Amino acid sequence: MIPYPPPGRARRGFCFLAALVAAATFSLAEHARPTGDEEERIAVPSSEGYVTTPDGVRLFFRRLGSGPRAVLIPNGIPLARDFAPLAEGRTLVFYDLRNRGRSDAVADATKLKRGLRNDVDDLEAVRLHLGLDRASLIGHSYVGLTAILYALEHPDHVDRVVQIGPMEPFPGKTYPDHLSGNDATLQDTFAALGRLQAERGSAEPEAFCRKFWAILRVIFVTDPAHADRIDWGRCELPNERGFMKYWTESLLPSIKDLRLGAPDLAKVRTPVLTVHGRRDRNAPYGGGREWALLLGNARLLTVDDAAHAPWIEAPDRVLGAIGTFLDGAWPGAAEVVE
Repeated sequence: MIPYPPPGRARRGFCFLAALVAAATFSLAEHARPTGDEEERIAVPSSEGYVTTPDGVRLFFRRLGSGPRAVLIPNGIPLARDFAPLAEGRTLVFYDLRNRGRSDAVADATKLKRGLRNDVDDLEAVRLHLGLDRASLIGHSYVGLTAILYALEHPDHVDRVVQIGPMEPFPGKTYPDHLSGNDATLQDTFAALGRLQAERGSAEPEAFCRKFWAILRVIFVTDPAHADRIDWGRCELPNERGFMKYWTESLLPSIKDLRLGAPDLAKVRTPVLTVHGRRDRNAPYGGGREWALLLGNARLLTVDDAAHAPWIEAPDRVLGAIGTFLDGAWPGAAEVVE
C-alpha cells in the first residue's frame, strides 16, 4: 500500500522517486481462509473472496468477524492484522481497491480514468453485494477522502466514518511547519532513496521495491523502533509495484478535479471521527484539523508523538477510540475544532 505522498516540496520528491520504482518494474468466489499463525493472530472467523463490480473488475476482499455491525475498509488488506481487535461484535470487510493489491489489474484505461470516483462506485458495489443496508467506513490516507465522497453521495447507507491520517480536504494546500510534519527524518529518507536509484537499472523489480520500502517505512512512525511494523509495500504484487503510474495518470487528476468547497463538506451530516498523528509526514496534521472544522458533524482525535500510522504507536488509544465511536459515542479525547 503506497500511501498518499507527503506535503509540499517533499511530496513532489516522493512522487518522483516512487515513480522510478514503478518504472523498474466470478461475482463472488469465497475460498481458503488465512492459515497458520496468521489465523491464530486474527482469532476471529475469517474468509476471503472476490466481488465483481458492474463493469467487470474483481475486487479482492477479506472478511473478519461475524457481528451484526458492518465496517467496510477500502484499501485495508495490509491493515487487517492490526485492526483485527475491532472485529469483536462486528463484521470487518477489508478489500483491495480497483487495480490495487490482489484485485484485478485493469488494462482498459476507460475503467481507470474516473480515478477516485471509480473507488466511490466500487464501495457502493461492495455494499450492495454483501447485502448491507448500512455500514460504517474506515479510510486511511487518501482513502479518507474516498469515504467522505461516499458519505456525500450515499448518506442513507453510512452509519459512521473514521478517517485516519486523511489527505487534506483541499489537495495541494500547504500548512505551517508545525502542522505539516516536514522534518529532518523526511529529508534524510529522501536523500537515502535518491542514493538507492543507482541500483534501479540492475536490480530485480521486487527486490528493488523491498529495498525502497525498507528505507521509506521510517517516515510513517515517529519512533524508528516501530518501523518494522510497516509492511505495506506488498512488493510481490505487480499492482502495487506499478501503483505510481495509476496514481499519476488517474487517481491524482481525479482528486484535483473534485473542486470540493467548504459548503459541500458542511453537507456531510454523518458522524465523522478524524484520527490524526500530530507529526504525520504524509498527510499534514493541519488537514486533519481542517476536516474536523469543515465537516458538518465531526471531531478530531489528535495523537501526539504519532505520524501516519497512529494505531501502531498508540494502539490502545486509537483502537479504543475507534471502537467507542463505532459503538455510537464520541471518544472522550475527541475535540470539536472551532
